[in-house]
Amino acid sequence: MVELRAYRPEDLDALYAICLQTGNAGQDATALHSDPQLVGHLYSAPYGVLEPGNVFVATDDDGVAGYIVGTHDTRQFAERLERNWWPELRERYADISGMTEADLHRIAAIKRPPATPADLVARYPAHIHMNLLPRLRGQRVGSRLLDMWVEQARSAGVSGIHLGASDTNSGGIAFWTRSGFTPVREEPGVVWFGMDL
Repeated sequence: MVELRAYRPEDLDALYAICLQTGNAGQDATALHSDPQLVGHLYSAPYGVLEPGNVFVATDDDGVAGYIVGTHDTRQFAERLERNWWPELRERYADISGMTEADLHRIAAIKRPPATPADLVARYPAHIHMNLLPRLRGQRVGSRLLDMWVEQARSAGVSGIHLGASDTNSGGIAFWTRSGFTPVREEPGVVWFGMDL
């Protein structure tokens, strides 16, 4: 049976693992990376560490198998990352010898995080990332996690949410489109979606 619940600190390893296992446009990115934490450093773990109240997980009999993470204030979160998250990682990855091409791509994003378009953040100040392992897909678990996140964001007075989906992740794009998000812009490699609350 699948249970949805608030994040706990002991779930951090699962955030890293799920992020890696879905980090190739929704498919397993394990074979692409020599460092299994790199994808999670960007897209899941900092939310569990810096904003645990904005993280929900889905568990089954085998453990945590899905999550939704995010922040109500993208600009403020970027500032917190710059102060409290990126500096240690930049030191850790100063030596890039032996890294794969995919590792180097993630390290470049740690050293120089790409900026979300300012007009997108102005209209949709919150953002989310969500990933489910294959065993939870097709059971409305993603929809239920999203509903939880949207409800708590509405209660906090958030006016809008954005997210970026890989332009090769057709399943993800279909999910976000039918879940009330509108594609608002396409850039190389990413489709940006927004939802007014």
